[in-house]
This record gives sequence, structure tokens and C-alpha cells, in this order.
Amino acid sequence: MSERLRNWAGNIEFGAARVHRPGSVEQVQEIVAAAERVRVLGTGHSFNAIADTDADLLSVAGLPADIQLDAGAGTVSVAGGVRYGELARRLDAAGYALHNLGSLPHISIAGAVATGTHGSGVRLGNLATAVAGVDIVAGGGELVSLRRGDADFDGAVVALGALGAVVRITLDIQPRYRVSQYVYERLPRAQLDAHWDEIASAGYSVSLFTGWHGDTVDQVWLKRRDEDAPAPAELFGAVPADGNRHPIAIMSPENCTEQGGAPGPWHERLPHFKLEFTPSSGEELQTEYFVARADAIAAFAAVERVRDRIVPALQISEIRTIAADGMWLSPHYERDSVALHFTWVPNNDLVLGAVDALEEALAPFAPRPHWGKVFRHAPAYARGRDFAALAARLDPAGTFRNAFVERHLVGE
Repeated sequence: MSERLRNWAGNIEFGAARVHRPGSVEQVQEIVAAAERVRVLGTGHSFNAIADTDADLLSVAGLPADIQLDAGAGTVSVAGGVRYGELARRLDAAGYALHNLGSLPHISIAGAVATGTHGSGVRLGNLATAVAGVDIVAGGGELVSLRRGDADFDGAVVALGALGAVVRITLDIQPRYRVSQYVYERLPRAQLDAHWDEIASAGYSVSLFTGWHGDTVDQVWLKRRDEDAPAPAELFGAVPADGNRHPIAIMSPENCTEQGGAPGPWHERLPHFKLEFTPSSGEELQTEYFVARADAIAAFAAVERVRDRIVPALQISEIRTIAADGMWLSPHYERDSVALHFTWVPNNDLVLGAVDALEEALAPFAPRPHWGKVFRHAPAYARGRDFAALAARLDPAGTFRNAFVERHLVGE
């Protein structure tokens, strides 16, 4: 009987007939060449069936990390299955950094990049915008290398695993820097509308947490680099927290990164959670939609109009910003974006009802979902046909397709 795997949240049981754990790129090529259908798994942090298959499931977690720093080129090359937190520690020790990190440092680099995962910052692109090159084992087992500037590169980075197995990624780096993190509480809701741009731009990275349940926003997390201006004594009526906080107020902040303005390494402040903290399984589902940053205030009001339909399923909601990019399937393609993220209770029926309400409410703003989270519908992307053509060239037999890919990408 085949090995039965579940994703991080435990809501997806993979239906794979066979699970492979190759220890080299050559083994990946052999597996792909012999497979009729295959999907690739990293850390399993997606909340939908994007990685599911009833055929072969290939984990890249066992590939040697083989981190190669090129200071002259300003890049680092690393195996796709390496987690961001692991790479960050190695980079910091060598005197370097990445431009941003997601809220969890536990996610694999290839998986995060492939789904358009992001941090926050009005001037900061998603994590995929740091990619300078990708090495992909494409359909038939051929190893394909693409670099920034190549004709197909912008289609091959945020690619949902539909082009092949990403076995190696090259990322831009910069000199390491320090970050101080501050948490403010009880931001008056009216001030969010009146000063949205100023609040979103108040730090290198800014996150707002809310339950959509009253006249205040619960928390504002402000992350500032050393060279930034000092943090304000209060933030448009929000006051500094008197201790460390968890985004969900009733939970212990023990596993959250250090707050209170204590400066520390970039990789110990940009994520919300510590790397040594292993997230538990089965305690949440997640959904996230992106709209134009210019539509943020109207989108907030739209969410509030359906709060009665979403609050029963909600643990907490996070608001972040992401700069536009040019990657064909990026949720932030050619659009500065605001992210409306929802952490749900682990109840699929409640969550799907809330998702339906959100998609209806946000429809006027052309919402784009996070590819790795729970959603019903994804819009047609402007470069969707170009991506389908690229997939046909790199994977003509459809080896890397599954129901998710057929529905949302190449089947359009």
C-alpha cells in the first residue's frame, strides 16, 4: 500500500500511488522520465490540492542543500527544497540577506516562489521577485535552466509546478541588515481609512491584524530597518503594546519573533514566527485575496459588509502590501497590491461559506487568490495563454498536470 501523506494543515490527504524522495537531481530526472504523471511537494504548506495527484508524488526535501554564494554576482544558489529560515541563517552568517521573508520561515523556497508567496512592504515585491534563475526538471526528465532576461523567465518563476520540478533556485542577495519590530494596538478603524497610505508606508514591512468585528484594528506590526526613521510614539491613535503579542490575542506570544523595538538580525524580525517553533498541524485553514492597493479602502468596506458571514469561521485576518511585478502568473502582476488574508478555523463547510461571501463581496475589485490557499475561483490572467504555450513546450505530454492545473491554467 502506498505511503499516505497530508499537507501541513492536515486538510488534504494526497492520493498519490507512489511517493518518491530523491537524493539527487539525477534521481529526479530518472523519476520524471519514467512517470506518466507527477507532482512535486516541498514542505506541504499549501491549503488546497495544488500538489495532489493520483500518480507519482515527488518530494524535493531530500535534495542536498548545496548553498553556493556568489558575492561578485550578488546571488545565492540553493536547492529548491531548502526552507527559507535555513538559508537565511547561512546567509546572515556570511554577511548577507534577502530583501524580504514570509510570515513563516518554515516554508520551502521553491514552493513559496511557485505560488507567489510574499511578505509585506509597499516597495517590496513578493519572494519570487528575488529569483534570478531557476533550474527545472521538465517533462521527459530534461534539465532546463532559465535566467532573468531569458524570453520565458517571467513565465517560469511563479508556475505552480506546472512546468516541472524546480530543483535549484538562484536568488538576489544584499548586505545583511538589522530590523526592529514594534506592535501597536487598537488602531481606530476610521483612522485606517483616513491614513491608509501613511500606515501602510510607516515601516519597511507593515502588517495589520483584525477580526473585522468592531471600531478598531486589533494590532499593527511595524518592522523597521536600522537606517529608517525612529518608530513613532503612537500610530494614528494606536498605542504601543506593553509586551510581546501573538496575532491572535488569546494565544501565547512565546513563538513569535521579538518585539518591543529590540533590534535584531533581519531573519529574526521579518517573519512573525521563530524558525525553532514548528507550526502544529490541523489547527487552521487559510485564504488570501489580492486587490489593487488603490482599492484598499473600498475593499475593507466590502469585507465589513459580509462580516456576519465570515466571522464564524475566522480566527484572525491580516492586511499586507506587495509591490507590482512582471511575472505572468503572479497575483501581483502589474498591480501594486493589498493582501487580505484570512486564517480560519479548521471547518471546511464554514470556510467555504465564508470564501463564497468574500469572493462575491470583492468581485468589483478583480480579486486574485493566493495560489496555495483555499479559494473557489481564479481570474484569467493576461499572460495565461502565453503560460499555457510555455507549459506545452516544456511539458508536451502534460506530465506535471493535475486537476488543479487543468482547471486554473492550461485548460482555460
